[in-house]
Amino acid sequence: MAQITPSPVETQRAQWNTRWGFLAAAIGSAIGLGSIWRFAYVVYENGGGAFLIPYVVALATAGVPLMILEYGIGQRTRGSAPLCFAKTSPYWEWLGWWMVMFVMFGINAYYTVVIAWCVSYLVFSFTLAWGSDPNAFFFQQFLGSTPDPRTIGAIQSPILLALIVVWALNWFITFFGVEKGIERANKVFMPLLFILILILLGWTLTLPGATEEGIFRYLTPDFSRLSEPKVWIDAYSQIFFTLSLGFGIMITYASYLPPDADINFDACVTNIVDTLISLVAGLAIFGTLGYMSVQTGKPFEQIVTHGIGLAFVAYPQAISLLPNFPTLFGAVFFLALTVAGIASSVSILEAFNAAIIDKFGCPRKFTVSVLSILGFLGGIVFTTRGGLAWLDIVDHFLSHYGLFLACILQCVVLGWIYRISDLREHVNRVSTLKVGRLFEISIKYLIPIILAVLLWNDLVADVQRPYGGYPWVMLLLVGVGWLIATLIAALVVASRPWRKPLG
Repeated sequence: MAQITPSPVETQRAQWNTRWGFLAAAIGSAIGLGSIWRFAYVVYENGGGAFLIPYVVALATAGVPLMILEYGIGQRTRGSAPLCFAKTSPYWEWLGWWMVMFVMFGINAYYTVVIAWCVSYLVFSFTLAWGSDPNAFFFQQFLGSTPDPRTIGAIQSPILLALIVVWALNWFITFFGVEKGIERANKVFMPLLFILILILLGWTLTLPGATEEGIFRYLTPDFSRLSEPKVWIDAYSQIFFTLSLGFGIMITYASYLPPDADINFDACVTNIVDTLISLVAGLAIFGTLGYMSVQTGKPFEQIVTHGIGLAFVAYPQAISLLPNFPTLFGAVFFLALTVAGIASSVSILEAFNAAIIDKFGCPRKFTVSVLSILGFLGGIVFTTRGGLAWLDIVDHFLSHYGLFLACILQCVVLGWIYRISDLREHVNRVSTLKVGRLFEISIKYLIPIILAVLLWNDLVADVQRPYGGYPWVMLLLVGVGWLIATLIAALVVASRPWRKPLG
């Protein structure tokens, strides 16, 4: 069995100034755009308040153990994901590179474009530029979408300009390092995000129909749904989507922790706060949709959508119906989305940046600048008229197949090749809360099995019917091709020597 000792690769590694600074950054990474709009819809669709039961079970048996695993191994090795796996076994270094590679040059490439949409809509809010038909404005005028991914079309200039702003913010925050950049930014971002969400909720509760038609429907428990396997699958699926696990981010952030950090407690806090903010944001969103249902006379079920349709079509329409200060309400909402998105995208950039510094010893400021330029260039294809279709395909393959495979392999490597019992002893030694055998069982058996089921369900569905109705050739070229390209790049980088012996 492999033994891991602190690596000499980085003798003067950066460190968080405060415990709150680390937690703010970790929570900021976890609370992304999907946590705000996806969580609420998943709760509503799967039994309302009753869904919180399988969600809490999934949190305890998958979310917390995986978070402890990544916090623990990152803090103990004091290294990025590639360094962590290289110290576990030289044969698995590529896995760490694949994680940060498909996240940085796949997920973050399109994720920053979605943040750019939020920035654009923040500006649009001041004039309610989406008009009386937010659906046509978003898909036809703003995106200029072509349904066929084979037709890329022209670049949408407003989105490109907003993308420049997003990457400039990412670069600026990461450029100044862990203590002066990322920590300081998240100490502002997280309180600001929570305040903005509370403002939205308080404002929403004053609207007619918000409670009865919106929040009531959002949380009304339907306990009969708990017997459906889909509800439990969705609970575990949401956990893996929302916490930035399997991305290499939490490993990197934990590598900046001091040796005596309370790993187990911090992992629990990160999970709980992410859930609470997502739940409160859901109250605000569904309350507003309930008000919209009352004002338009449409059944609530016809108004509720998920994903981008909720954020950029349904919600803007609801904002336009507000009796007082709709522009301010819209600005608060899209500012909240922008803040949540930037906090997550910065963490992705830092995970890859730290890996490059660990491996090759490149100066931080140079590395961050180059990566920011490359990230921006990689996202340009998603600013085109065919960008939405490309985004949909890449997101499906990377956030399902890439993420699930990475998490499964991570559990195999750290649960079986590395002595997981040693890691359990380590995290218990530095933590006030102790984890027992369930932690090992979850990592070695439960989580890989659940992920394998989720992966198999996706595979069967995609084989039976091409995802999104897109042509098979585009699914293979764009979706599968993106996975393979990042995997090849990971293998190439992993084959290069480290700047110093790993010991």
